[in-house]
Amino acid sequence: MNQKELRELIEFLVEKDIAEFEMERGDLKLHIKRGVNSAATPIIQAAPVVTQAVPVAPIPAPIVAVPVGPAIEPAKAAEPGAPAPAAEEANLHIVKSPMVGTFYEAPSPGAPPFIFVGDSVKEGQVLCIIEAMKLMNEIEADASGEIAKIFVSNGAPVEYGMALFGIRKS
Repeated sequence: MNQKELRELIEFLVEKDIAEFEMERGDLKLHIKRGVNSAATPIIQAAPVVTQAVPVAPIPAPIVAVPVGPAIEPAKAAEPGAPAPAAEEANLHIVKSPMVGTFYEAPSPGAPPFIFVGDSVKEGQVLCIIEAMKLMNEIEADASGEIAKIFVSNGAPVEYGMALFGIRKS
């Protein structure tokens, strides 16, 4: 028992106007007896109350599954004479996620994906599904052209504004 616990115990005894208190915890024995300020205050003697401490099992921390998205590679220095990847993607129209959810490339498990890299798409064509709060939301192309890049893998979590597809406009 540290000083803080002892101080709190004494304050509790004063607050509840308990004149005498005795406690045993392991090899620690504590006996507190308060003096009476006034002769008019009656002294009440009560039989000691024994309570049994019930051991409490520690509550385990909840297990949280953290979805793992595609690996992010560190930026590499461009070699002289090699085309920079940023320049290649600079002329692409990026289709971004309009919501937070889970990306699905096909309408159902086992079904073929809506699109592949190299496919031609028209404005309004369904590219993928994003599941948000048990609702399946079809994401449509907002430009016509050829699918040059798919930025997200199937089943991965997506954030609002995250790049999903790169379309090379025709």
